[in-house]
Amino acid sequence: MRRWWWILVLLPVVGGLVWWSPWKGEEAPPPETVAVGRGSLKVTVSALGTLQPLQFVDVGTQVTGQLRKLHVVIGQAVKKGELIAEIDPTLFESRVGQTSAQIINSKALLADRRAQLALATQRVERNRTLIGSDAVSRQELEASEAAYEQAQAAVKSIEAQIGQQSAALTFDSTNLRYTKIFAPMDGTVVSLTARQGQTLVAAQQAPVILRIADLGTMTVQAEVSEADISRIKLDTPASFNTLGLPDRRWSGEVRQILPTPEAVNNVVLYKVLFDVDNPDGALLPQMSAQVSFLLQKVDDVLLIPTKALLPGRPPRVQVMERGKPVERKIKLGLETRKEVQVVAGLREGEMLVLPARKDEGGKGGMGSKGGGMPKVRSH
Repeated sequence: MRRWWWILVLLPVVGGLVWWSPWKGEEAPPPETVAVGRGSLKVTVSALGTLQPLQFVDVGTQVTGQLRKLHVVIGQAVKKGELIAEIDPTLFESRVGQTSAQIINSKALLADRRAQLALATQRVERNRTLIGSDAVSRQELEASEAAYEQAQAAVKSIEAQIGQQSAALTFDSTNLRYTKIFAPMDGTVVSLTARQGQTLVAAQQAPVILRIADLGTMTVQAEVSEADISRIKLDTPASFNTLGLPDRRWSGEVRQILPTPEAVNNVVLYKVLFDVDNPDGALLPQMSAQVSFLLQKVDDVLLIPTKALLPGRPPRVQVMERGKPVERKIKLGLETRKEVQVVAGLREGEMLVLPARKDEGGKGGMGSKGGGMPKVRSH
């Protein structure tokens, strides 16, 4: 019983001590600030693209036959007029020989017909002279005139036949020349679609043997979304880097915007083309490009982080004045996701208070209960 009596006596005493003991809450941390800086600001549109040679030729064969010899390999540089492939010429050589022999035979036959024409001419002229003195009959004159006309027709027929055979010889000789395939341009062999020994059939279209491309100038085919395509115009500056060389950039200007879009996973994309020089051959066909189109750019201007802006309109920020944040209206220029240009209302070097983020509530930050922002006056 005494034990409980002492407990009842001490409880009020301990409670009083606790009640009168000084309580010191946590001090609010200083607000996060950032200085007004100066620099350059760019407004860009990003896109993905692929690289293709600006100039390339698919080399095929115009004649049917076996690919007897292939003189190049992928990656080999070739010059215009260089022999790169051969089709088996045996069949075409035989056709040329056959047609040539026919022409020789027809020319010999033509000589015979011309001799017969000369004889028929002499006979008809003699009979026409003798008919006046009744030395020949009218029937004999008419027969000689008919023979003359027949000889003329025979000569014309053989001449036409020789012309036809000459045309056939030209055709066969051309096909024979087509069995040797020469490079149509300077460039590099970038692909081979036929193998040595393969039979190529040139029925309705020329089978492609290889592709030659000029890798000195490459074209970037960038795929731009429909939301951004209206902002890109001809001659818009563009630059890109590749996955293999992320620290190196190539630049060019838009030369063409293809009007027909492609839908990829329900996203409408338009192809935008621009060209870049490739003197060292670092760029290769089918490489991926991370493209940036420069829409606007300003230099040597005041810049602040986008997160320094207070919510709502007109644009406002909180500026530290005599150790206190003061709200101030400002005028903006170019805006990006990270930075904005300040046209009026701030000076370089002024300190801005960054608004509290929502995720800082309850952590003693600027938006927490224990360390709230002091009341501000408008400026």
